[in-house]
Parts: sequence; structure tokens; C-alpha cells
Amino acid sequence: MMRQAFSLFVLLFTLVTAASAQDARWIQIEAQPTLAAAEDRARAWEGLFQDVNGFSTGSGWYVIALGPYTDAQAEARRAELRGENLIPGDSFVSDGASFGPMFWPVGATTPGVPEPDAPLADAPASDVPAPDATAPDTAANLTSEPDQPAFIDETPDEARASEAALSQTDREDLQRALMWFGFYDSTVDGAFGRGTRASMAAWQSAQSLEPTGVLTTRQRADLLSAYRAEETAFGFQTVTENEAGIEASLPLALVAFDHYEPPFVHFTAKDGGDTRIILISQPGEEAALAGLFDTLQTLQIVPASGPRANDGKSFTLRGESADRITEAYATTARGMVKGWLVSWNPATAPDMQRVLTMLKTSFRPIGDRALDPGLVPLSAGSKAGLLSGLEIKRPRLSRTGFYVDAQGTVLTTAEATAQCGRITLDTRTEARVLASDTASGLVLLKPASPLSPPASAAFTPATAGAEIAVSGYSYEDTLPAPVLTYGILEATTGLDGEATLNRLTLAALAGDAGGPVLTASGAVAGVLLPKGTGARQLPEGVAFAAPASAIAPLLQQAGITPATATDQTALTPQDLSARAQGMTVLVSCWE
Repeated sequence: MMRQAFSLFVLLFTLVTAASAQDARWIQIEAQPTLAAAEDRARAWEGLFQDVNGFSTGSGWYVIALGPYTDAQAEARRAELRGENLIPGDSFVSDGASFGPMFWPVGATTPGVPEPDAPLADAPASDVPAPDATAPDTAANLTSEPDQPAFIDETPDEARASEAALSQTDREDLQRALMWFGFYDSTVDGAFGRGTRASMAAWQSAQSLEPTGVLTTRQRADLLSAYRAEETAFGFQTVTENEAGIEASLPLALVAFDHYEPPFVHFTAKDGGDTRIILISQPGEEAALAGLFDTLQTLQIVPASGPRANDGKSFTLRGESADRITEAYATTARGMVKGWLVSWNPATAPDMQRVLTMLKTSFRPIGDRALDPGLVPLSAGSKAGLLSGLEIKRPRLSRTGFYVDAQGTVLTTAEATAQCGRITLDTRTEARVLASDTASGLVLLKPASPLSPPASAAFTPATAGAEIAVSGYSYEDTLPAPVLTYGILEATTGLDGEATLNRLTLAALAGDAGGPVLTASGAVAGVLLPKGTGARQLPEGVAFAAPASAIAPLLQQAGITPATATDQTALTPQDLSARAQGMTVLVSCWE
């Protein structure tokens, strides 16, 4: 009986006050995450306006609003103030449904609604009509039992009826709000299908509400108010980059435009942090997109670990490490590549997923213009300074290897793979250790996906005194192709008579280690070993190689049958170089 009496009382109160309450409108101009910050801002706004009010919300934010007004007054007032640039461009009219207790002015109660012809802009604060002393301050005062709601909400049927009156923009805003809070991840189209209904139900469950999948008027107001409050905190504004031909909503409370460096438009952190947003714009089609995809992965700002995919028309990539997350996207259309990159420290900017959500839903190419590669001609020194943070990643060390079968299995020295976070072949293809031999100091590498090398090794023994050449990346990753270093096979044993070593007279460099020792016919007589690090000091020009006979057991261990060279015809220098380049590969070790 008590519940029925209470419900009847609330209904009567609602009917009596509906005529005035439904006309109450506010211009929400700002939201802050703490009460102290909100009070400071309200005090500042009060120096400009006389009808400043502050309300707490159920989402933990503090709203600053002008009002109250009638609906017509609020729209006219907002248009006037925005036209004079006196309030933020993203200020909006709210019905105050999500407003909680007032915190500003201190000790105040909710103001009454002015008459339609009441003055607005210049009225002193004392002229604002006082609340009716005979009426309750808020509907919350009606609660007589702890478990009773503070307002009468809609039934599911009533909620569907009110939802049907929403405009296309209103429906899309609800989807954006659900997406912002992580409940919706599909297209923002205003169509409330199965996916949108499921996300609404999930949001309701998170708010300890009945998960009907249909939001009531109050629930929609709460969701949108929380969404707009966070939007305001991030300072999202639509940025139109005419030079780049891109439009997107960016968090200008966090970042600001810094400089152009084609194909990048740089936005850097305002607070001296390391959050970065980069808009990408350049002429080109699939080839340019593929080149950009490869280039981004070589930047210091993009961690090596993380998913990435390129379907030829667009790509996505995400790099993750303990102190850096970077996400990028680009697409090609009408001869132009457009995209974005966002990079942040997860410890100092944990809410950046919200920024990503907004960027993904707002990003769009505009016009028929891409960033001119010659827009900002720079000296080498200036360019290096502006690209700070986008330096090319370099491997810890690089050595040489060579293909030993048609699937792209690579033989190299163990030195090239020791203590590596990852291993790459020619800086592009990921590889792992397939088999190793401690005695010989050699390893076999298997590429992450099968390769089709132009050439692979065919083995043959060599005799003492024979002319040989080593194909290697002498200068590690500095040069784009291997070079041939010529020498002599001095002996088929080591200095102490070891049968597992060949002694060479050869001016090799550190990067050559792991390279194939080639005979004049292009057959592989062995693999160059790194210079020893023991106490014995060898004269310059002395090097050692593991002969073909020492390589065979490792290949057989991995199930590879070594190919035997049958043609001993000497090749021309050009043909020998071409064969060497076809089988030689750069092996890089990364942190």
C-alpha cells in the first residue's frame, strides 16, 4: 500500500509540475571532471554572465550551464552567444534531465523557469525568478522509501514511442555515445538494429538498469550528457585540413597543430607529453599505400609487436609495447592516400581509446587534393629536427645469410640471432630459428611465410689455393645489396688442423659473417664465420669458414637435403654477382 500511495503521489506531482518542467532548458557550456576545477570555471564564467549554474551528474562530471530558459529562449540565446564567440562552439541546449544537485551558486537550489518574455542577456542575478517555496526543490525530495526511484520513468512501450520521434541526427548521436563508452562498434547510421539494441542493453546493464534494449527518455539524456561532458573535456573540434584534404574531429584540449612534413601533418601534445596525432596525405595509389605501410613500420614511434594488415586498398596497423601504443590507418582512392596515426604512452594517457573512437568515426577525405610533397622545402638539418620521434628504427646488428632451399630457409651464423627480440630477413620478413648447431656456430632460419628466392645454394668442396668470393652485407644494413669480396682458400683445415674449418685469406668485415663462400662456378664451398673473440690474435686478412661437409649435418637435422653442384664452369664476374645476390639475404637482429 505504501508503494502504491507513493507512486500516486509522484504521479500527481509530475502532472502538476509537468507544464513548467518540460519547458526548462539550459545551455551547457562546459564540463569538468572535478568539483574544484568546476567551481573555478564557474567563478570565471560568472564574470561574463549572470545566470551561471553548476550541477553534478551521475557520471562523476560537473556541468556548467546558463539558464534556465524556455525552449525558444535557449535556442535564441545559444545562437546569439555562439555568434559572438562568447561560448564554446560545441555548447548545446539540454533539458537538464541528467543534472543532479547544484554546486553553483554555492548553497543555491534549482532556479525556476522564466516567463517567455523575461529578459535574458543583461538581467542581474537577483532578477531571476526564485523557486516556488511551496513546491519541492526537486523530484528527489519525494522519495519516502530508500528503494524508490526519484522520478517516474517510461515503460518499454512509452520508450519506443518517444524513441520513434527522434531525428536521424539524434539516433546517430546515441550510437556515437554508445561507441564512445565501448558498447557499440558498428556503423553509425541511425538504424537501431540488433547490434544497436544489444549495445543499449549492455549499457543499461552497466548502469544497473533493466536491459530492455530500448532506452527511455531519461536514459538517453543520461547517456548523451555523459558523452558530451567527456567530449568537452577532450576538447573535440572538427579540424578541416585543406592542404591535406582531410577532415576529422581531434582532441584539441590535448594536442595542437605543430608543422607540415609531407606526407605528414603533425599535431603534438599541449602539455609537453608524448601524445601525437599525425594526419597522412600524399598522391598515389596501391604502390604508394604499400610503401607507406612498410615505411610506418620502420619508425621508432611504431612498436614492432602488434597486428597489422594491408589488403591493397587500405591498411591498419597497431604497435604495442610497455611504454608506447601506436595505431594507424590509411586508404587510397582517386589517386590519393589519406590516413592517420595516433601514438601515446598508455601510462600517462589511458583514455586514448576514446580519441581513437572519435577519430575513426569522424575521419574523411575531402576534396581532390593531397599534401604537396614540396609544400615545405627543408634543409637536411631542419628536416631531421622536425621528424623528431619519427626516426627510422635500426636493428641491433645485421649479418649475412643465404638460402639453402626453394622455400626460403636461410643458413647464417648464430651471432646473427643471439639475444634478439625478433629476427628479419631483408628487414621485411619475420623469421625464427629452425635448427642450430653449437659446434659449428651455425643456425637455420625459417621465414614466417614461405619465400621464393631467386636462387639457393648448391654445395661443392673446394681445394686449397682456389680463388673464392664471399657474398655479404659488409656494411650491415647500410647498403641495399650484398657485395662480393674476393680471396683465396689457403687451407682446408684450421690452424690446429681442424677438419671442420677452412682458412681463408680474405679482407672480410663483421657484416659479412654468415655469407656464402663461393667458387668460381657459383657453387657454395662453405659459410663465413665471425672473427674469433678469444685470446689468439690473428693477422689482418685471415678468416675462417665452415666447409660444406660441416654444414650438411645441420641441414639434414632440419629435413633438408643439401643440393650438390654439378656444373663447375666458371662464371663471368657479372653472372657470379647475379647468382650471389639471388641467394644472399640480410639477417637482422632487433631488440
